[in-house]
Amino acid sequence: MQHLQTGDRVPEVTFKTRKGHEWADVTSADLFDGRRVVVFSLPGAFTPTCSSAHVPRYNQLADTFSQLGVDEIVCLSVNDAFVMDQWQKDQQAWNIRFLPDGNGAFTQGMGLLVDKDELGFGRRSWRYAMVVNDGVIEQMFVEPQEPGDPFHVSDADTVLAYLAPGRAAPADVTVFTRAGCGHCARAKRALSAAGLAFEELELGSGISDRTMRAVAGATTFPQVFVNGQRIGGADDVEAWLAEDRAA
Repeated sequence: MQHLQTGDRVPEVTFKTRKGHEWADVTSADLFDGRRVVVFSLPGAFTPTCSSAHVPRYNQLADTFSQLGVDEIVCLSVNDAFVMDQWQKDQQAWNIRFLPDGNGAFTQGMGLLVDKDELGFGRRSWRYAMVVNDGVIEQMFVEPQEPGDPFHVSDADTVLAYLAPGRAAPADVTVFTRAGCGHCARAKRALSAAGLAFEELELGSGISDRTMRAVAGATTFPQVFVNGQRIGGADDVEAWLAEDRAA
């Protein structure tokens, strides 16, 4: 597979996007000129790896990328604008621009348009990521040519390691809460004051007492988890943060 490399300019194309209920053309120049942009491209909207791993992690790390001088993160796929817009809504990935390459013109220009006929997809993008600086490819992360849908080097953490070698990724924090819970509000304030972004899962929104017992071994709220480790309630969070600051 012969594709563009570091130092090459990205293809000059026009993307057919939607803005509200109207068509809106976006050119390569609009996206890349005078800007540093991270692009990750994938085989298709709503597909398993793309939805469960590729998109969510880029969305999660968007603030970190911004701190490192990245102006925008773009998710590109050979799908039409309607599909890409609906996928963004489904993913709630508002930190990323979802870009439709409906005719595959940009992907073909990259040299990464491949046949996915065996899946009934037709021609789609090979999975890759790249950092583009003022229209020039600064670094490429192309998945190896192996059977299936490899996902080894185009992930957000690999790109983060390139942008900031040795920098630890932000912690994964989840807070299980109950509506009207004062201790939940206290735990969230403490996490926010410490600069820790978190995902909130509220009882009743697909979360039950049974879920809490199964996951946390408790039914009191809040329950806070950091990188898979249960911290506990508001008092536990404050103690954990104090210990972390003292370390």
